[in-house]
Amino acid sequence: MPGSRAPRSPLDALRPAAFGADPSGERMARIRRSPHFAGGVFVNPAGPERAPSRSMLAFLPTYFRKEERVRRAPAHAVPVHPTTVADLAAAPASGLRITWMGHSSVLAEIDGHRVLFDPVWSERCSPSAFAGPRRLHPVPVPLAETGHVDAVVISHDHYDHLDMPTVRALARTGTAFVVPLGVGAHLEHWGIPAGRITELDWHESTLLGDLTLTATPARHFCGRALRNTQHTLWASWVVAGPRHRVFHSGDTGYFPGFAGIGERYGPFDATLMQVGAYSEFWPDIHMEPEEGLRAHLDLQGSAPGDRGILLPIHWGTFNLAPHPWDEPAERTVTAASRAGVRYAVPRPGQPFEPADGLAPDAWWQTVAVDGKQRRATGAPAPAVRLGLAADR
Repeated sequence: MPGSRAPRSPLDALRPAAFGADPSGERMARIRRSPHFAGGVFVNPAGPERAPSRSMLAFLPTYFRKEERVRRAPAHAVPVHPTTVADLAAAPASGLRITWMGHSSVLAEIDGHRVLFDPVWSERCSPSAFAGPRRLHPVPVPLAETGHVDAVVISHDHYDHLDMPTVRALARTGTAFVVPLGVGAHLEHWGIPAGRITELDWHESTLLGDLTLTATPARHFCGRALRNTQHTLWASWVVAGPRHRVFHSGDTGYFPGFAGIGERYGPFDATLMQVGAYSEFWPDIHMEPEEGLRAHLDLQGSAPGDRGILLPIHWGTFNLAPHPWDEPAERTVTAASRAGVRYAVPRPGQPFEPADGLAPDAWWQTVAVDGKQRRATGAPAPAVRLGLAADR
């Protein structure tokens, strides 16, 4: 759906391109008709108990404290899987293959189609190429070597999920973009033709060949600019093919609605669950690992025959919270093992087929912060330039 743009003011020239654009015109009219838009803002299925902005202000002193920075960084280089073009070119034998690229970026090859969730290939998740959270590991596969992507699916417009340079690079491939309501304003601002953008409200679907992509509820918030209007929606996603179903959580706090999503769209062969960047400062908008496991079970991720597998995402790539960088993986494995739930914690870039599972490999333990590193400066290992920063 094309969205008409508001007239530009002289101040627009001073607005960084990475901030994107606010919805307006026909797009804003559709937003106002959404049953999830009330009082001038999008609202959560279960409202947060505290405002994220106030929580962030309370967190900032902790974020910049030297001793806290140390434990949030690995002591050694994160092992990136040496995935090749050929690895991703061969069709998955089972019809479903998942490749975690780091953080929430996941390539899902499902029933003959390729869907890329929340691609962030830049060195920093920030409006600036020179400041903001920097990668703890390089992207394991160059964007140009991921192969043809049928659709890019975005969960919400935060910088660690919607990356302008990556979007612009993917735009040149002709791929389609499927996003929550309002997010299309950013994409059009960055030059994506309106005809290649599909915007969905919760429980709305679109078809992509044999796949059905459905936006489902999440408990989070939005915003990229200094003034957050809460006019873009956040979502989790269901991608269902003739034989396989995948769930991507986006960012979300735990809420009872996962059970309803499971009843309506599940069970799932794989759930890609946010388990990192949690904190007592914002308990309502990000899940802790044990909550991610609970959501996986609510979603019927453990499908009949115990084929459903849990993949922890949103950890290990950017320092966004006060917990140790490897803690989400450790806690997920512990909780899933106790519950008898199948899980996979691949190295960044390591493709695997959920039907086959993945052999246990506690690779994060080999690069975790050690005593010597705790006494050091805490600076992360140098990140590899990804060739996207210049696009900002």
